[in-house]
Amino acid sequence: MDNQNLIAFISAAEKKSFSEAAAILDVTQSTISKRIAQLEFKVGKKLFDRIARKVHLTEAGKELLPRAKLITKEYEHALQAINDLSGSVRGPLQLAISHHLGLHRLPKLLKTFTQKYPDVTLDIEFMDSEKAYDQVLNGHSDVAVITLALDQHPNIRRQKIWNDPLQFACSREHPLARLTNPELIDLAHFPVILPGLNTYTGRIVQQLFTSKNIPLTAPMSTNYLETISAMVEIGLGWSVLPDTLTKSLYVLSLNKHKIQRELGYICHTKRTLSRAASAFLALLDSEVSLQKQAR
Repeated sequence: MDNQNLIAFISAAEKKSFSEAAAILDVTQSTISKRIAQLEFKVGKKLFDRIARKVHLTEAGKELLPRAKLITKEYEHALQAINDLSGSVRGPLQLAISHHLGLHRLPKLLKTFTQKYPDVTLDIEFMDSEKAYDQVLNGHSDVAVITLALDQHPNIRRQKIWNDPLQFACSREHPLARLTNPELIDLAHFPVILPGLNTYTGRIVQQLFTSKNIPLTAPMSTNYLETISAMVEIGLGWSVLPDTLTKSLYVLSLNKHKIQRELGYICHTKRTLSRAASAFLALLDSEVSLQKQAR
């Protein structure tokens, strides 16, 4: 089967739209329709029903989809293996990176990598750490650099690079800023802005308050820490933020409650890494050594 036809089929199935599949693959909608038609002719079955501007998999389409994903993944691995025979570090590298790390931790490392390996094409997606974790677990990304999960899947290899202390912070004009020795119960009396409980950071904070039997409700939440910092600065609530985002805020002194998250990389234990991915991990591992020396 033609690999491009399978890729078009997978994209259309996931988006339930030929037009959206065309946009993702940077081809025309007629090209997608042609590739699907060729595939349907090849398998001898209709793969999609067209209903109300959406496409839905037929029974044959549902049978083909998981196998098509396996075939395309094996095709990628074959190309990778052939590429690696040359001994050079080149080709695409699929990275999933959390928004915060992309802004505050990785720019210098990415610059170093691209200067050292100019023949590597970086395919970077910026997303929440939780989504990046799933990207690696499901084989869609080679490596993810994220806030590390509290629980770990057996097929995921994790490596901590940075400790990321979290600070309780509010605006300089907030009533909490006038307290000499604030306690957790004092914070619970004011609005809080936190990442959602579907995030690792949100769960770290929630677990702390739960362990002290202190109810905590967040009337406002967003997974973007930079947005939270801006909202805290204008006085809409307090939050828990990494040091990099508290420069313009008042840091509350809750010395009895030190919390932090771990930042690092993950990759799949059963995925054969390309030379490009291995080179990138080697660079990240050198950063691990630097962090250990700095302690």
